[in-house]
Amino acid sequence: MTRIASRTSRTAAGKGVPFVSSPVLETKLPAWRSRVVLFLIFAAFLTLAGRALWLQGMSTDFLQKQGASRYARTLELPATRGKITDRNGQVLASSIPVRAVWAIPDDVLEAPKEKLQALAKLLDMSERELRGKLDSDRGFVYLKRQVELDTVDKILKLGIAGIDTRKEYKRYYPEGDVMAHVVGFTNVEDKGQEGMELAFQKTLVGVTGNRRVIKDRLGRIVEDIESVREPHDGKDLALSIDSKIQYIAFSALKDAVELHKAKAGGIVVLDAKTGEVLALANLPTYNPNNRSVLTGAQLRNRVLTDTFEPGSTLKPFTIALALENKYITPNTMIQTAPGKLTIGKATIGDAHAGGLMSVSQVIEKSSNVGTAKIALQMESHEMWDMFTSVGFGQQPKVGFPGAVAGRVRPYKSWRPIEQATMSYGHGISVSLLQIAHAYMIFARDGEIIPLTFQRSTDQPIGQRVISEKTARATRGMLEMAAGPGGTAPQAQVPGYRVGGKTGTAYKLEKGQYVKKYVSSFVGFAPVSDPRIIVAVMIDEPSAGKHYGGQVAAPIFSAVTANALRAMNVAPDSSITNIIIPAESAQENM
Repeated sequence: MTRIASRTSRTAAGKGVPFVSSPVLETKLPAWRSRVVLFLIFAAFLTLAGRALWLQGMSTDFLQKQGASRYARTLELPATRGKITDRNGQVLASSIPVRAVWAIPDDVLEAPKEKLQALAKLLDMSERELRGKLDSDRGFVYLKRQVELDTVDKILKLGIAGIDTRKEYKRYYPEGDVMAHVVGFTNVEDKGQEGMELAFQKTLVGVTGNRRVIKDRLGRIVEDIESVREPHDGKDLALSIDSKIQYIAFSALKDAVELHKAKAGGIVVLDAKTGEVLALANLPTYNPNNRSVLTGAQLRNRVLTDTFEPGSTLKPFTIALALENKYITPNTMIQTAPGKLTIGKATIGDAHAGGLMSVSQVIEKSSNVGTAKIALQMESHEMWDMFTSVGFGQQPKVGFPGAVAGRVRPYKSWRPIEQATMSYGHGISVSLLQIAHAYMIFARDGEIIPLTFQRSTDQPIGQRVISEKTARATRGMLEMAAGPGGTAPQAQVPGYRVGGKTGTAYKLEKGQYVKKYVSSFVGFAPVSDPRIIVAVMIDEPSAGKHYGGQVAAPIFSAVTANALRAMNVAPDSSITNIIIPAESAQENM
């Protein structure tokens, strides 16, 4: 029976009859549902296939870029900044290789405490400061820039994960504070900030290159992909500066500022033949290799940026103009007695009444009254034309940052008293570079040529301001002013004839003259064929002497003597012993 029932059940199942007929186990799903599920599965496969086709066919470039952005990096290849040299090839500024130390904060913070302490010490910072830098959400931070290579080696030997370095350059200035205001300096990004480094930034900086590399998650380079662009180093810059003359000028200026307990000082030496600046120095100064405590006073390039009333150094221009326009001759007699001249409600005067004197003696003895009387014979526009033709009131075109124009008021507003005082250097402001440049017309027989801070081999093209005859006559007067009977006998140089003019002027503060002085001297040598022009300015001498002949003229003498010998300029005088009169003439204020 059992076998018969089993056989019957199997037969029934084969014919599509349920194994059991229990209502609990009976299937009630509609027949179309299975077809819908099958369709959905098929649609999903079609969607995946379409997406795969889109990603692999249409979006390949985009996906490759996204992938590469996670492991490929473009590294900047720094270009070496061009060297700065003096006219003889001596290096004044060069770039030395250093490294920038950077970190992946999350990885570095996992390092042992003793290693972090050692790292902080090598980076010359406290552990707290180091952790402050590492407490960042960024994936990359600089810990310190421009680290010396021997220090970098010690840092890498610590083996701290997440620490790496990047090649860069640091500027080095062999001449230090002697050349600071000429050369200037760069910042941590190797960009010029002052001096010639700033003026010639585009020439010196060069063009950086780059290359593509693959890096792992720790920032280590795994593979070079390609070199995209090779770096091109900056061009070297040859300055007109002569390092020997620069050191001579700087040393003499430093000694004088200390001797006279002055607030500041400046000096500039020009080549009268080429217009090249051979030396330029200022005090206070700074060391461009260590700028941790820089102040505004140290940074100021006073030769170009500071203006002052030139005082008696301006008298030769008034006299030269009067000679040129035939108002006077060198032998014209001018009555300066009683040493005072009243114009309107104002009175100007001389320190010592000179009485009747020639025009040459007016310059030799530096008479304010004599100069004013000569100036009042001329039209105001004539004086204004003379001043502007030599560059006063105009920014010097020397390509040097910060050079100022000074001030010359429009001649139409001049009153007689202003014309008189302007004739001897009051009521007008100039920079030391401007007054030195203006003296070119006396050193070059009436011509003025452009100035340059770059070494030049081309013959400069001059612009005539006064005739050769007038220039030579004025040069003779300036030789008298620097002679035994003039206001600056201490400007004399053994073996060389020199010419020049002293200047002493009160300082202006808040629109009022105060009893503080600017002492100056501008001159040239040798008088027979001038080769150099030297201008000196001492700001607020306070050791008892303040006249330009006492303070600035000796600096001119020392610098001129040594500079001419360094340049192998032949002597033009047989006088080797200079005698300074016990009581020499003093220039008027």
